[in-house]
Amino acid sequence: MRDQLLPVSKETAVTVTNIATGVLSPLKGFMNRADYQSVLDDMRLADDTPWTIPILLHVPSDFVAGVGDEITLVDESGAPLALLAFEECYRISRKEYAEKVFGTSERSHPGVAKLYEAPDTVIAGDLKATFEPRLPFEGITLTPAETRVLFREKRWREVVAFQTRNAPHIGHEYLQKTALSFADGIFLNPVIGKKKPGDFTDEVIVDAYRSLVSNYYPANSVVLSVLHYEMRYAGPREAVLHAIMRKNFGCTHMAIGRDHAGVGNFYKPYAAQEIFTEFPDLGITPLFFREFFYCKKCLGIANEKICPHPADERLNFSGTKLREIFSSGQRPPNEFMRPEVVDVIRSHHPAFVE
Repeated sequence: MRDQLLPVSKETAVTVTNIATGVLSPLKGFMNRADYQSVLDDMRLADDTPWTIPILLHVPSDFVAGVGDEITLVDESGAPLALLAFEECYRISRKEYAEKVFGTSERSHPGVAKLYEAPDTVIAGDLKATFEPRLPFEGITLTPAETRVLFREKRWREVVAFQTRNAPHIGHEYLQKTALSFADGIFLNPVIGKKKPGDFTDEVIVDAYRSLVSNYYPANSVVLSVLHYEMRYAGPREAVLHAIMRKNFGCTHMAIGRDHAGVGNFYKPYAAQEIFTEFPDLGITPLFFREFFYCKKCLGIANEKICPHPADERLNFSGTKLREIFSSGQRPPNEFMRPEVVDVIRSHHPAFVE
Protein backbone atom coordinates (compact mmCIF):
# COMPACT_ATOMS: atom_id res chain seq x y z
CA MET A 1 0.00 0.00 0.00
CA ARG A 2 1.28 3.46 -0.82
CA ASP A 3 0.08 7.02 -0.41
CA GLN A 4 0.19 9.69 -3.09
CA LEU A 5 -1.16 13.17 -3.73
CA LEU A 6 -3.55 13.99 -6.56
CA PRO A 7 -4.28 17.67 -7.30
CA VAL A 8 -7.86 18.26 -8.50
CA SER A 9 -9.68 21.19 -10.07
CA LYS A 10 -11.98 23.57 -8.21
CA GLU A 11 -15.00 21.86 -9.81
CA THR A 12 -13.83 18.40 -8.73
CA ALA A 13 -13.24 19.75 -5.22
CA VAL A 14 -16.90 20.79 -5.13
CA THR A 15 -17.93 17.30 -6.28
CA VAL A 16 -15.86 15.80 -3.44
CA THR A 17 -17.73 18.00 -0.96
CA ASN A 18 -21.10 17.05 -2.47
CA ILE A 19 -20.29 13.35 -2.15
CA ALA A 20 -19.09 13.79 1.43
CA THR A 21 -22.13 15.78 2.57
CA GLY A 22 -24.72 13.51 0.91
CA VAL A 23 -25.80 15.83 -1.89
CA LEU A 24 -24.85 13.05 -4.32
CA SER A 25 -26.10 10.15 -2.19
CA PRO A 26 -26.04 7.16 -2.57
CA LEU A 27 -22.60 7.70 -4.13
CA LYS A 28 -19.74 7.25 -1.68
CA GLY A 29 -17.01 8.07 -4.15
CA PHE A 30 -16.20 8.23 -7.85
CA MET A 31 -17.83 5.67 -10.15
CA ASN A 32 -16.28 2.36 -11.10
CA ARG A 33 -16.54 0.97 -14.60
CA ALA A 34 -19.69 -1.08 -13.92
CA ASP A 35 -21.63 1.89 -12.55
CA TYR A 36 -20.32 4.18 -15.28
CA GLN A 37 -21.41 1.90 -18.12
CA SER A 38 -24.78 1.21 -16.49
CA VAL A 39 -25.44 4.95 -16.16
CA LEU A 40 -24.57 5.52 -19.81
CA ASP A 41 -26.72 2.66 -21.09
CA ASP A 42 -29.63 2.49 -18.66
CA MET A 43 -29.58 5.73 -16.61
CA ARG A 44 -29.18 3.61 -13.48
CA LEU A 45 -26.36 2.47 -11.25
CA ALA A 46 -25.35 -1.18 -11.49
CA ASP A 47 -27.68 -1.95 -8.54
CA ASP A 48 -30.62 -0.41 -10.50
CA THR A 49 -30.76 2.84 -8.49
CA PRO A 50 -31.82 5.76 -10.75
CA TRP A 51 -28.81 7.85 -11.81
CA THR A 52 -28.32 9.71 -15.05
CA ILE A 53 -24.91 11.43 -15.24
CA PRO A 54 -21.52 9.79 -14.51
CA ILE A 55 -19.55 11.19 -11.58
CA LEU A 56 -15.93 10.65 -12.60
CA LEU A 57 -12.45 11.55 -11.40
CA HIS A 58 -10.28 12.26 -14.45
CA VAL A 59 -6.52 11.68 -14.11
CA PRO A 60 -3.50 11.85 -16.43
CA SER A 61 -3.08 8.81 -18.69
CA ASP A 62 0.15 7.81 -16.92
CA PHE A 63 -1.44 7.69 -13.47
CA VAL A 64 -0.51 4.51 -11.57
CA ALA A 65 -2.00 3.10 -8.36
CA GLY A 66 -2.81 -0.28 -6.87
CA VAL A 67 -5.99 -1.59 -5.28
CA GLY A 68 -6.08 -0.45 -1.67
CA ASP A 69 -3.75 2.51 -2.18
CA GLU A 70 -4.78 5.68 -0.40
CA ILE A 71 -4.81 8.77 -2.59
CA THR A 72 -4.96 12.20 -0.99
CA LEU A 73 -6.99 14.58 -3.10
CA VAL A 74 -5.72 18.14 -2.76
CA ASP A 75 -7.16 21.40 -4.05
CA GLU A 76 -5.40 23.94 -6.26
CA SER A 77 -3.65 25.45 -3.22
CA GLY A 78 -2.38 22.06 -2.06
CA ALA A 79 -4.79 21.79 0.88
CA PRO A 80 -6.10 18.24 1.49
CA LEU A 81 -9.73 17.55 0.54
CA ALA A 82 -10.22 13.82 1.03
CA LEU A 83 -8.65 10.39 1.15
CA LEU A 84 -9.73 8.09 -1.66
CA ALA A 85 -9.39 4.31 -1.46
CA PHE A 86 -8.27 3.37 -4.98
CA GLU A 87 -10.42 0.70 -6.65
CA GLU A 88 -9.65 0.75 -10.35
CA CYS A 89 -8.42 2.80 -13.29
CA TYR A 90 -10.12 2.68 -16.69
CA ARG A 91 -10.53 4.62 -19.92
CA ILE A 92 -13.77 6.05 -21.27
CA SER A 93 -14.93 6.82 -24.77
CA ARG A 94 -15.65 10.53 -24.70
CA LYS A 95 -17.68 10.21 -27.89
CA GLU A 96 -19.91 7.53 -26.36
CA TYR A 97 -20.28 9.59 -23.18
CA ALA A 98 -21.19 12.72 -25.14
CA GLU A 99 -23.75 11.05 -27.37
CA LYS A 100 -25.47 9.15 -24.55
CA VAL A 101 -25.44 11.85 -21.85
CA PHE A 102 -25.68 15.06 -23.88
CA GLY A 103 -27.40 13.62 -26.94
CA THR A 104 -24.73 15.17 -29.18
CA SER A 105 -20.99 15.06 -29.81
CA GLU A 106 -20.89 18.64 -31.13
CA ARG A 107 -18.27 20.68 -29.32
CA SER A 108 -20.44 23.78 -29.54
CA HIS A 109 -22.31 22.23 -26.60
CA PRO A 110 -20.50 23.50 -23.45
CA GLY A 111 -20.81 20.15 -21.67
CA VAL A 112 -19.31 18.29 -24.62
CA ALA A 113 -16.50 20.84 -24.94
CA LYS A 114 -15.68 20.44 -21.25
CA LEU A 115 -15.68 16.64 -21.59
CA TYR A 116 -13.23 16.69 -24.49
CA GLU A 117 -10.88 18.95 -22.52
CA ALA A 118 -10.60 16.30 -19.80
CA PRO A 119 -8.37 13.17 -19.97
CA ASP A 120 -10.08 9.95 -21.04
CA THR A 121 -8.54 8.12 -18.07
CA VAL A 122 -10.50 8.00 -14.81
CA ILE A 123 -10.10 6.33 -11.43
CA ALA A 124 -12.73 4.89 -9.10
CA GLY A 125 -12.85 4.61 -5.35
CA ASP A 126 -14.80 5.57 -2.23
CA LEU A 127 -13.90 8.53 -0.05
CA LYS A 128 -12.52 7.26 3.27
CA ALA A 129 -12.20 10.63 4.97
CA THR A 130 -12.85 14.24 4.05
CA PHE A 131 -11.55 17.53 5.37
CA GLU A 132 -13.47 20.71 6.08
CA PRO A 133 -14.22 22.35 2.72
CA ARG A 134 -13.62 26.04 2.13
CA LEU A 135 -16.48 27.22 -0.03
CA PRO A 136 -17.83 30.72 -0.69
CA PHE A 137 -21.26 31.78 0.64
CA GLU A 138 -20.76 29.68 3.75
CA GLY A 139 -23.55 31.50 5.57
CA ILE A 140 -26.11 30.46 2.98
CA THR A 141 -24.91 26.91 2.28
CA LEU A 142 -26.86 24.12 3.98
CA THR A 143 -26.10 20.39 3.82
CA PRO A 144 -28.80 17.73 3.33
CA ALA A 145 -28.54 16.80 7.01
CA GLU A 146 -29.18 20.43 7.96
CA THR A 147 -32.12 20.97 5.62
CA ARG A 148 -33.85 17.78 6.73
CA VAL A 149 -33.65 18.94 10.34
CA LEU A 150 -34.82 22.42 9.36
CA PHE A 151 -37.83 21.13 7.40
CA ARG A 152 -38.85 18.99 10.38
CA GLU A 153 -38.54 21.95 12.73
CA LYS A 154 -40.75 23.99 10.40
CA ARG A 155 -43.19 21.06 10.24
CA TRP A 156 -43.02 21.05 6.46
CA ARG A 157 -44.27 17.74 5.09
CA GLU A 158 -44.41 18.78 1.43
CA VAL A 159 -41.41 20.75 0.22
CA VAL A 160 -40.97 21.88 -3.39
CA ALA A 161 -37.42 22.41 -4.66
CA PHE A 162 -36.68 25.09 -7.23
CA GLN A 163 -33.33 25.26 -9.00
CA THR A 164 -32.07 28.31 -10.84
CA ARG A 165 -28.85 29.67 -12.29
CA ASN A 166 -30.30 33.15 -12.90
CA ALA A 167 -31.46 36.17 -10.97
CA PRO A 168 -35.25 35.92 -10.50
CA HIS A 169 -37.68 37.54 -12.90
CA ILE A 170 -41.46 37.60 -12.54
CA GLY A 171 -41.86 34.31 -14.42
CA HIS A 172 -39.64 32.52 -11.91
CA GLU A 173 -41.56 34.06 -9.04
CA TYR A 174 -44.94 32.96 -10.37
CA LEU A 175 -43.71 29.44 -10.99
CA GLN A 176 -42.38 29.26 -7.42
CA LYS A 177 -45.56 30.67 -5.90
CA THR A 178 -47.76 28.38 -7.96
CA ALA A 179 -45.84 25.43 -6.51
CA LEU A 180 -45.93 26.96 -3.04
CA SER A 181 -49.71 27.33 -3.17
CA PHE A 182 -50.18 23.60 -2.47
CA ALA A 183 -47.00 22.85 -0.48
CA ASP A 184 -45.87 23.69 3.04
CA GLY A 185 -42.71 25.41 1.87
CA ILE A 186 -40.35 25.98 -1.04
CA PHE A 187 -36.62 25.27 -1.12
CA LEU A 188 -34.93 27.89 -3.32
CA ASN A 189 -31.61 26.37 -4.33
CA PRO A 190 -29.63 28.58 -6.75
CA VAL A 191 -26.59 27.00 -8.39
CA ILE A 192 -23.26 28.59 -7.48
CA GLY A 193 -20.13 27.78 -9.44
CA LYS A 194 -18.60 27.94 -12.89
CA LYS A 195 -20.82 29.83 -15.33
CA LYS A 196 -20.94 30.66 -19.02
CA PRO A 197 -20.09 34.18 -20.26
CA GLY A 198 -23.26 36.26 -20.09
CA ASP A 199 -24.66 34.46 -17.02
CA PHE A 200 -25.39 36.43 -13.87
CA THR A 201 -22.54 36.34 -11.35
CA ASP A 202 -22.97 34.27 -8.20
CA GLU A 203 -23.10 37.39 -6.03
CA VAL A 204 -25.92 38.88 -8.10
CA ILE A 205 -27.97 35.68 -7.95
CA VAL A 206 -27.65 35.37 -4.17
CA ASP A 207 -28.36 39.04 -3.43
CA ALA A 208 -31.27 39.15 -5.89
CA TYR A 209 -32.95 36.13 -4.27
CA ARG A 210 -32.43 37.54 -0.81
CA SER A 211 -34.20 40.71 -1.93
CA LEU A 212 -37.06 38.82 -3.57
CA VAL A 213 -37.67 36.59 -0.55
CA SER A 214 -37.55 39.44 1.98
CA ASN A 215 -39.94 41.63 -0.02
CA TYR A 216 -42.38 39.25 -1.70
CA TYR A 217 -42.69 35.98 0.25
CA PRO A 218 -44.64 35.24 3.44
CA ALA A 219 -42.57 34.56 6.52
CA ASN A 220 -41.67 30.89 7.10
CA SER A 221 -42.53 29.88 3.54
CA VAL A 222 -39.03 29.74 2.04
CA VAL A 223 -35.63 28.22 2.76
CA LEU A 224 -32.91 29.79 0.63
CA SER A 225 -29.65 27.89 0.28
CA VAL A 226 -27.10 27.76 -2.53
CA LEU A 227 -25.93 24.60 -4.28
CA HIS A 228 -22.23 24.46 -5.14
CA TYR A 229 -22.33 22.59 -8.43
CA GLU A 230 -21.04 22.86 -11.98
CA MET A 231 -23.82 22.78 -14.56
CA ARG A 232 -23.40 20.17 -17.30
CA TYR A 233 -26.23 21.57 -19.48
CA ALA A 234 -27.28 17.98 -20.13
CA GLY A 235 -30.99 18.77 -20.45
CA PRO A 236 -33.26 15.79 -19.61
CA ARG A 237 -30.62 13.66 -17.92
CA GLU A 238 -29.46 16.55 -15.77
CA ALA A 239 -33.04 17.38 -14.77
CA VAL A 240 -33.31 13.91 -13.22
CA LEU A 241 -30.00 14.33 -11.39
CA HIS A 242 -31.19 17.69 -10.06
CA ALA A 243 -34.30 16.00 -8.68
CA ILE A 244 -32.22 13.25 -7.04
CA MET A 245 -30.04 15.84 -5.31
CA ARG A 246 -33.11 17.71 -3.99
CA LYS A 247 -34.57 14.43 -2.71
CA ASN A 248 -31.36 14.10 -0.70
CA PHE A 249 -32.03 17.53 0.80
CA GLY A 250 -35.39 16.26 2.00
CA CYS A 251 -37.66 17.74 -0.66
CA THR A 252 -40.77 15.84 -1.70
CA HIS A 253 -41.32 17.64 -5.03
CA MET A 254 -39.15 19.25 -7.72
CA ALA A 255 -40.26 22.02 -10.07
CA ILE A 256 -39.30 21.31 -13.68
CA GLY A 257 -39.92 24.11 -16.15
CA ARG A 258 -39.36 24.66 -19.84
CA ASP A 259 -35.90 23.64 -21.13
CA HIS A 260 -34.65 22.69 -17.67
CA ALA A 261 -30.83 22.39 -17.72
CA GLY A 262 -30.83 23.01 -21.45
CA VAL A 263 -28.58 25.14 -23.60
CA GLY A 264 -29.03 26.53 -27.11
CA ASN A 265 -31.33 24.38 -29.22
CA PHE A 266 -29.93 21.00 -28.24
CA TYR A 267 -33.10 19.77 -26.51
CA LYS A 268 -36.82 20.02 -27.15
CA PRO A 269 -38.51 22.60 -24.89
CA TYR A 270 -40.18 20.01 -22.63
CA ALA A 271 -37.82 17.04 -23.04
CA ALA A 272 -36.70 17.47 -19.43
CA GLN A 273 -40.27 16.78 -18.32
CA GLU A 274 -40.91 13.81 -20.61
CA ILE A 275 -37.89 11.84 -19.30
CA PHE A 276 -39.45 11.43 -15.85
CA THR A 277 -41.86 8.79 -17.17
CA GLU A 278 -38.84 6.45 -17.13
CA PHE A 279 -38.35 6.87 -13.37
CA PRO A 280 -41.44 5.83 -11.39
CA ASP A 281 -39.13 4.84 -8.53
CA LEU A 282 -37.29 8.15 -8.24
CA GLY A 283 -38.52 8.96 -4.72
CA ILE A 284 -39.38 12.60 -5.48
CA THR A 285 -42.36 13.89 -7.44
CA PRO A 286 -41.66 16.20 -10.41
CA LEU A 287 -44.00 19.16 -10.93
CA PHE A 288 -44.22 20.25 -14.54
CA PHE A 289 -44.76 23.88 -15.50
CA ARG A 290 -45.31 25.62 -18.79
CA GLU A 291 -43.38 28.81 -19.47
CA PHE A 292 -44.86 31.92 -17.87
CA PHE A 293 -45.19 35.28 -19.65
CA TYR A 294 -46.97 38.59 -19.19
CA CYS A 295 -50.11 38.82 -21.35
CA LYS A 296 -51.13 42.36 -22.32
CA LYS A 297 -54.65 41.17 -23.03
CA CYS A 298 -55.06 39.25 -19.76
CA LEU A 299 -53.30 42.08 -17.89
CA GLY A 300 -51.32 39.59 -15.86
CA ILE A 301 -48.98 36.62 -15.73
CA ALA A 302 -50.15 33.55 -17.63
CA ASN A 303 -48.87 30.56 -19.56
CA GLU A 304 -49.90 28.82 -22.76
CA LYS A 305 -52.08 26.37 -20.87
CA ILE A 306 -54.40 29.08 -19.56
CA CYS A 307 -53.97 32.00 -21.97
CA PRO A 308 -55.69 31.94 -25.40
CA HIS A 309 -54.06 35.07 -26.83
CA PRO A 310 -51.49 35.22 -29.65
CA ALA A 311 -47.74 35.70 -29.28
CA ASP A 312 -47.84 39.41 -30.10
CA GLU A 313 -49.84 39.99 -26.90
CA ARG A 314 -47.14 38.36 -24.77
CA LEU A 315 -44.08 39.74 -23.04
CA ASN A 316 -41.70 36.80 -22.71
CA PHE A 317 -39.19 36.64 -19.86
CA SER A 318 -36.06 36.31 -21.97
CA GLY A 319 -32.61 36.10 -20.38
CA THR A 320 -31.08 37.54 -23.54
CA LYS A 321 -33.48 40.47 -23.42
CA LEU A 322 -32.64 41.03 -19.74
CA ARG A 323 -28.94 41.23 -20.47
CA GLU A 324 -29.58 43.72 -23.29
CA ILE A 325 -31.69 45.93 -21.02
CA PHE A 326 -29.16 45.99 -18.18
CA SER A 327 -26.19 46.41 -20.54
CA SER A 328 -27.82 49.49 -22.07
CA GLY A 329 -28.24 51.05 -18.64
CA GLN A 330 -32.04 50.80 -18.70
CA ARG A 331 -34.45 49.31 -16.15
CA PRO A 332 -36.66 46.32 -17.01
CA PRO A 333 -40.38 47.10 -16.70
CA ASN A 334 -42.15 46.06 -13.49
CA GLU A 335 -44.03 43.44 -15.50
CA PHE A 336 -40.66 41.80 -16.11
CA MET A 337 -38.78 42.04 -12.81
CA ARG A 338 -39.42 43.35 -9.29
CA PRO A 339 -37.94 46.85 -8.80
CA GLU A 340 -36.07 45.77 -5.64
CA VAL A 341 -34.40 42.98 -7.60
CA VAL A 342 -33.52 45.42 -10.39
CA ASP A 343 -31.87 47.73 -7.85
CA VAL A 344 -29.76 44.86 -6.52
CA ILE A 345 -28.59 43.86 -9.99
CA ARG A 346 -27.74 47.45 -10.96
CA SER A 347 -25.67 47.83 -7.78
CA HIS A 348 -23.25 45.10 -8.92
CA HIS A 349 -20.40 45.81 -11.30
CA PRO A 350 -20.12 43.63 -13.25
CA ALA A 351 -23.49 41.88 -12.97
CA PHE A 352 -22.66 39.29 -15.66
CA VAL A 353 -19.86 36.79 -16.17
CA GLU A 354 -17.48 38.20 -18.77
